[in-house]
Amino acid sequence: MTARPANAHQARLLRLLRDGGPSSRAQLGDQVDLSRSKLAVEVERLLETGLAVADGLAASRGGRRSHNIRLAPQLRFLGVDIGATSVDVAVTNAELEILGHINQPMDVREGPVAVFEQVLAMAAKLRASGLAEGFDGAGVGVPGPVRFPEGVPVAPPIMPGWDGFPVREVLSQELGCPVMVDNDVNLMAMGEQHAGVARTVGDFLCVKIGTGIGCGIVVGGEVHRGTTGSAGDIGHIQAVPDGRPCACGNRGCLEAHFSGAALARDATEAAQQGRSPELASRLETHGALSAVDVAAAAAAGDATALGLIREGGVHTGQVIAGLVSFFNPGLVVIGGGVTGLGHNLLAAIRTQVYRQSLPLATGNLPIVLGELGPTAGVIGAARLISDHLFSPA
Repeated sequence: MTARPANAHQARLLRLLRDGGPSSRAQLGDQVDLSRSKLAVEVERLLETGLAVADGLAASRGGRRSHNIRLAPQLRFLGVDIGATSVDVAVTNAELEILGHINQPMDVREGPVAVFEQVLAMAAKLRASGLAEGFDGAGVGVPGPVRFPEGVPVAPPIMPGWDGFPVREVLSQELGCPVMVDNDVNLMAMGEQHAGVARTVGDFLCVKIGTGIGCGIVVGGEVHRGTTGSAGDIGHIQAVPDGRPCACGNRGCLEAHFSGAALARDATEAAQQGRSPELASRLETHGALSAVDVAAAAAAGDATALGLIREGGVHTGQVIAGLVSFFNPGLVVIGGGVTGLGHNLLAAIRTQVYRQSLPLATGNLPIVLGELGPTAGVIGAARLISDHLFSPA
């Protein structure tokens, strides 16, 4: 992809075509503040660049029928969502529809060189399958704070060896295309906003509960990253005064009391102490426990597993209640690996938020599970790079 929109009008048209699919000139005109002649000029210029193409006759609105306009069908974006224990890589078209998707286990603690060798091998596999000759751009999510303008992780608590690593620069050289990097939770929020449960909401919170806990903050349809890129780091808000030590060096952080890692630790302790025959059986069978085991034990009616989920939901709900009172969002989305705990977790979070936050903030506040699961991050990553490329050069 060598061309870029020449001005804000063209950028707006490209994003409308990305989000809404093929549209007629008349439909585009309904959504932009341009005269018919100016709109015609900007559309023709986009067609000349090859970023957009004519795509069949549009439905008649009286008079001569015009052609639909769509984004160039050969455009390909790579979405990479790096988690603490796995990585997702996907190829999308310009409308951010997933054409191919690979998920593999991976330990982020192995460091950036090992992780990106795996990512590049997965990208090569997708390319070799015929989905893409090359990539026009790539978006990358990592599970830690990112200095957004440079695409560099900064002191990520669960990512030893990543501090200051030039992710954007290195991957751009390897892939031969522009690359943008962001926190994985921001990309989950962008994915749910583009194709998931938050499609019609301008102000919302997206809480990801996985190995760690973070929050994507969307204000007026745009991700709020804060001054340095660390907005939404709610896993290190204190949930329990003088509580457990956290990897960040403080005590009582939400993440230390409820996250994938904390839940696995508590479940293992319960199994070893004989408080849960179901978890003890699973520990003996698998050698280790995870949130998946806790969910299965809870589904089987295990009281200890249900108690762990509810306690975690209470702690998480306490923190979210404070965010709701402060931000007054229109929606709260709960996502991440621990959402396999399902409605037991959701019920505990809802109860705490509705109990603690002001009625004006919660009177019409949906708190829901995300719709997209593991594809939210890769769709968000593709949207991140498309936002960059569909902006004036």
